[in-house]
Amino acid sequence: MASSISSFFRRSLRRPGRRESKQEAPAADSIPSRVPLGKAGERSSVLYSAGQFFFEYLVVVSLKKMSDGRYEPKIAYQFPKRENLLKGQKEEEERLLQAIPLFCFPDGNNWEPVTTFPSETFSFVLTNVDGSRKIGYCRRLLPSGRGVRLPEVFCIISCLGCFGLFSKILDEVEKRRQISMAVIYPFMQGLRESPFPAPGKTVTIKSFIPESGTELIELTRPVDAHLEHVEFPALLQRLSPILILHIFASAVLERRLIFLAEELSVLSQCIHAVAALLYPFTWAHTYIPVVPECLLDTVCCPTPFMVGIQMRHLERVLEQPMEEALIVDLCEGKILRAVGDEEEILPIKLQNEMLASLDRHNSNNNVHTSEQLNALISEAFVQFFVRLVGHYPSHIKWSKNGLGTFQERAFCKAIASKTNRRFVKKFVKTNMFSLFIEDAEKSRIPQEGKGAVECWGGGGEGEKTPHIQTGMQLCAGDAQGTHLLSVHFSVPMKSETTWAHFVT
Repeated sequence: MASSISSFFRRSLRRPGRRESKQEAPAADSIPSRVPLGKAGERSSVLYSAGQFFFEYLVVVSLKKMSDGRYEPKIAYQFPKRENLLKGQKEEEERLLQAIPLFCFPDGNNWEPVTTFPSETFSFVLTNVDGSRKIGYCRRLLPSGRGVRLPEVFCIISCLGCFGLFSKILDEVEKRRQISMAVIYPFMQGLRESPFPAPGKTVTIKSFIPESGTELIELTRPVDAHLEHVEFPALLQRLSPILILHIFASAVLERRLIFLAEELSVLSQCIHAVAALLYPFTWAHTYIPVVPECLLDTVCCPTPFMVGIQMRHLERVLEQPMEEALIVDLCEGKILRAVGDEEEILPIKLQNEMLASLDRHNSNNNVHTSEQLNALISEAFVQFFVRLVGHYPSHIKWSKNGLGTFQERAFCKAIASKTNRRFVKKFVKTNMFSLFIEDAEKSRIPQEGKGAVECWGGGGEGEKTPHIQTGMQLCAGDAQGTHLLSVHFSVPMKSETTWAHFVT
């Protein structure tokens, strides 16, 4: 079974940019993973519309003892059971359900029954051949009872990216699991029948618990949709600001990045955070927040990747015949292996400004909430991109039929600083920039004139939220939230009562 699943993952999801489309594609067996590779970053956090289902499946994965004494994860429970599927849909569901157990227990088959086990929350990303993504939100826990027991995983599969919100849902699932599995079903049914809320809005779920009566559970979606799957404080707790910048620099140039930690929750939180630093650009290469043990040879991949591996596998990782990669120890907060030029990648002036900003937010002293801190950190990195490449709209030449052509040479030449220009000449060759420009070339927006413009974007439910903008383009908003077009940079700016977006 393990070998068949492993071979199933041996494909890359990397979407070729226009500069790569004419190059010969690498052999399929040299590139890992079709399913576990998400396209991170959101654009990196996907801007989902309100009103969708919260989730597609809830599955319970338990450990089944095999004849050789080892344990293999198997799906013990699935809600809902889907019937009357077309052949293609059924095959896709079977592939999905086959992959889930591997990511719920990525740490291998060497388990023993225990009396205590700390519950942990983590997530993984599955991407289909068509590029559609599904996120698995997991809570691994020890069922209530006496004597030795094996842990099990409750996994919610959803196409919606919102880690904090689903973590709260898993809290409710765990609370009900300690009573009875039968109490979980009506809660999840009520959740499935509720619409996914707009940014900043709350949905209330009624749920009955024996001996406690009916409970009202409020689930609130963060105001800023692009940060709702991100926890930057988790990154700052484990790495110094200067190391975060070195990691960011490597990610911007689409290098190979390996993160090591023992806890699955630490790996998934930190890798999602690193990918989100690239906003509004998107990591479009191999992306596996927690690599299952049977897929450790992912690190031999010759193309860019961003992966998380449990610390217990460090020796095996270092023994692999891998190319140059940045290896980050999240337990000790240090870099174990580097290319060597990480300090020189970013323009020094901008790097120092970001470093000062991270230092300031690192000594937060509880002044800001986690959500506010996320927004402030994101702002520092978005401003980095705005200052370096924010002039790109002026260098898209439009034809009469509305199609644009990016003038790369003129774009680079327009940068006055030699240091900045040197960096940008490398950045424009990346896949993430190519994909961004491809979208921009298809998204012509009438010029609205220059100068500051105040417009109203949707806060949800018809509520108006002010957005301050400058430049040549406007941001489209409706009752489902502000839709930031692919050619826009969004910087969430905290005010007393609202969140403004500065767009250039």
